[in-house]
Parts: sequence; C-alpha cells; structure tokens
Amino acid sequence: MVHEARASRPPAAEPQTPSRPAGQRSARLPRDERRAQLLMAAQEVFVANGYHGAAMDEIAETAHVSKPVLYQHFPSKRELYLALLESHLASLTDLMLGALNSTTDNDERVQAVMRAYFQFIANDDQAHRLVFESDLINDPDVSARLETFNRTFADAIARVIAEDTKLPHLEAQLLGRGLAGMAQVSARYWLETDGNLDLDVASDLIYRLAWRGISRFPKES
Repeated sequence: MVHEARASRPPAAEPQTPSRPAGQRSARLPRDERRAQLLMAAQEVFVANGYHGAAMDEIAETAHVSKPVLYQHFPSKRELYLALLESHLASLTDLMLGALNSTTDNDERVQAVMRAYFQFIANDDQAHRLVFESDLINDPDVSARLETFNRTFADAIARVIAEDTKLPHLEAQLLGRGLAGMAQVSARYWLETDGNLDLDVASDLIYRLAWRGISRFPKES
C-alpha cells in the first residue's frame, strides 16, 4: 500500500512584540500631558543650543512627536519659549512668596527666601539658565516678563521692610530690589562653583549678610 507523502511544515514562529524604532513617534497623550512633554523637550534644546540655535525640528525629535503635533500646541518657536519662560517664572514667584510668607519673623523670612532661591537653582539649573541666561533676554516680551517677576518679588520684600522700618515707600522698594538682586546674583555665582560650596553654607552666608544690613534700619535714625 502506497502512502502519500506529507509535506513537512516549518514550526510556527512565536509572536514577537515589535520594538519601537529609534525616533518613532510617541503614543497619543491628553493635551495637558502632551504640552508638558513638549515644554520639557524644548527646555532641553533651548538650554543646549540657545534660543537662536534651537530648531523646531530638533524639539519635535526630542519630544518624539511630528512637527505638525508640535505646531498644534505651539504655533512658533517664540510662543514655545515664552510659554516655558512663563511656567518657570510662575513657579519661582510662588516659591519666593511662599518663603516670604512662611513666618512673621523677619530674620527667618530673610533666611527662608535666600535658601528657597538657592534651592530652586539646585533643583533645576536648566530652568534657571533658561530664565536668566537666555540669548533672548533683551527681547521686549522676555524682558517684560522678567521685570514682572522682579517687581513682584521686590515689592513683596519692600512691603515687609516698610511695615517693619517705617521707611518711605520708594526707599523700601529700593531695599527690596537690592535684596532680590543679592539672592539672584549670589545664587547664580554659586551655581558656577559646581558643588564645591555646600548649598546650606552658601545660602546662610548671603542670609547673614542681608540680615545684618536690613535689621539695622529700625534702630537707626
């Protein structure tokens, strides 16, 4: 009896989970999550290349999205930068005002403000560089936003000074600007020390300098 030959079949291949190729676009996200993702990618590119050296192509690639998706959220590189700037300035404003209002003791207030500013830089030096060291800093829209932050911060300090010292409004405002500037400039210098000076030591030095000056005003005629 002749049996028909059966063709041998190769074993079925096991299903494989496809790996995402490099550069493949990310999954669809809710609008707020996508916006946050784009802002993070933009910050990385802006800090690395500066505003003028940054390209929307690179920002889209860093965020793993297509350019049309990027433009749906931010019609231009300028609007993307301004949105990022406003986000960081809002966070810094909340941090500074929170420190200023954390106590009614003026000594502790100065200490809290100085430490909060140094801590902001320590936690996210990219955000600080983007805000205060951008190559777009002289742009009218950028400088206006920075001035709004500086005025809000300095005015809050000035109100405390005026209440405590009874100095005239303009004099208190000048001192407020001086203290705000002291925090900003000293913290920016500390950032350049690359960790060679402890944060607590640095912020405490500036706090003691500021407090020893400002605390004398109620005692002097």
